[in-house]
Amino acid sequence: MVGYQNLLKDKELLKNFEKHSKIAGVIFLLLGLLGIFFPIVMSFTAAYFVAFLFIFSGLTIGYHTYQTDKKDWLGWLKAFIYLLTGILVTIFPAPGVAALGIILAVYFFMDGFASFALSAQMKGEKYNWLVILNGILSIILGVIFLINWPFGSLVLVGLFVGISMFFDGIILLSMSSYIKKLEDSQDSSNA
Repeated sequence: MVGYQNLLKDKELLKNFEKHSKIAGVIFLLLGLLGIFFPIVMSFTAAYFVAFLFIFSGLTIGYHTYQTDKKDWLGWLKAFIYLLTGILVTIFPAPGVAALGIILAVYFFMDGFASFALSAQMKGEKYNWLVILNGILSIILGVIFLINWPFGSLVLVGLFVGISMFFDGIILLSMSSYIKKLEDSQDSSNA
């Protein structure tokens, strides 16, 4: 992973970061708004996405076991568990959403701590307060999730994923804008 300080030193990397942060920021904003305005849709989408990953993993492990050692009962058991979990979440998505609820609570806590770590690297930078705000909001979302689990998961999963994605989009767009201004100031000073 390229550190923030290294990014500021590499002009080509800076230009790529600015361009792709803008694209990713808009996508995150749109997905975040979808989750905020249609949280149940986002909750079920997340559950089905996870179910697909389990099914794909089960098929991959089954294929690997078939190709390497057809007698490996642990490999077949693992493939079966992945497939069964994916199929069950596909058929019964509400319990899958509740399970995602507790997983997302952990995610929000980790996202908050990661934001604080990024903030420490960006100390003194103009948009550092947005990174700190994202960290604080992520921790608050994690606490709210734990308090309302499991019954509030149906709405909270989609809503909180939407809110987190929305703020991640704002951060990416803000960083893209800042880097564009930094590039422009470097270009004008070199001219």
